[in-house]
Amino acid sequence: MATVALRRPSLSAREWGILALLALSVLINYIDRANLSVGATNIQAEFGLDDYRLGILLSAFSWTYAAMQLFGVSGWLVDRLPVSWVYAGGFLLWSGATAWTGIAGGFASIFALRLMLGIGESVSYPSYSRILSNHFPEHRRGFANGIIDAGSKLGPAVGTLVGGLFMARYGWRAFFLGLGALSLLWLVPWVKWMPRGEHYTVKRTPAGAPTSLDILRHPCAWGSFAGLFCSNYFWYFLIAWLPAYLEQERHFAKPKMAVFGSLAFLAIALTSLFAGWLSDRWIASGASPTLVRKTFAGAGLGCATIIVTVAVVQNETLAMILLMIACISYGAYSPNLWAITQTLAGPLASGKWTGLQNGVGNLAGIAAPWFTGWVVERTGHFYLAFLVAGLVALAGAFAFVFGIGPIVPRFPEHEAS
Repeated sequence: MATVALRRPSLSAREWGILALLALSVLINYIDRANLSVGATNIQAEFGLDDYRLGILLSAFSWTYAAMQLFGVSGWLVDRLPVSWVYAGGFLLWSGATAWTGIAGGFASIFALRLMLGIGESVSYPSYSRILSNHFPEHRRGFANGIIDAGSKLGPAVGTLVGGLFMARYGWRAFFLGLGALSLLWLVPWVKWMPRGEHYTVKRTPAGAPTSLDILRHPCAWGSFAGLFCSNYFWYFLIAWLPAYLEQERHFAKPKMAVFGSLAFLAIALTSLFAGWLSDRWIASGASPTLVRKTFAGAGLGCATIIVTVAVVQNETLAMILLMIACISYGAYSPNLWAITQTLAGPLASGKWTGLQNGVGNLAGIAAPWFTGWVVERTGHFYLAFLVAGLVALAGAFAFVFGIGPIVPRFPEHEAS
């Protein structure tokens, strides 16, 4: 009997189907986030945009994406309406915005469409959490969340490679139109097989559950918010400006940029999978979550600061090696982020804590693209932007190591009640 109880049951065909559709959707999600940066130099040349205005365009997605989560709109929609249909609506909105960008007439229209993209994608992570928590039992959620995270890291890799090669041949407009139109096909199997039932309609807050104010009273919450903001600054700096840097300052042709840019994001994705597996094995061997999670977060973000050297090394081969090392280091950090939050918050507060943290953290999606554009416009170079990204990543390492204290549940009295 003990052997049977310890054996990990396999996923059912329906669970595999839902997980596959969610993984594909998050891959599309992150391709859509990164596609503007892949075509940045083309769009800049066609509309005569300076680097500052390009930075504003690259930040526009995060304006609405962060606000919708920070002010609880996305969470309210997911909690109060059938989540599968909410997600379908968000997917329709962001895919439509992507396709429509292909026929946009200038700065204002692209800016508005990127705001629409942020609104649509803002329901994605609350929906993932709601669907996985209701449809996948506890002993299967780790694997399911790992697949979702892998999709988020592979999206920019696939988008940079395919988008760069496609745009070099057919132009940026054709890529946006084709991507948006093809993405809409995802809705056909989703509407057919999406989760349905009473668990996916109204979700009531349990009596005695921690409030948002309870969370904000904890200093460790602010440490986790700061840590995510800093790490997201590094991530959005790469997503928004790495392709343009490789083209403008390294003078890579677009196909060459596509290859090296995608390799950088692929390095993050593969390292994230390995680091997540390794951290779980380390904890299983008896190490404390505090030691393991802080080691990966602190060392990963700390070593990611090597990205500063990329901007000063003249040798192209060495610069690309240093870029890969920085991305590998970031990948070692990323799978431990939400594991820290989920332990600190506990089951009754994880949703609110995650929403607040993700809202604050994604403000970096506004700051990093905008500031980088301002720097490049004023100085003509990327060095200061790389320096700031490295220093902010280092600040994130300090926030996770010293700003949150022991990684233990902070609301044990609520869980016991």
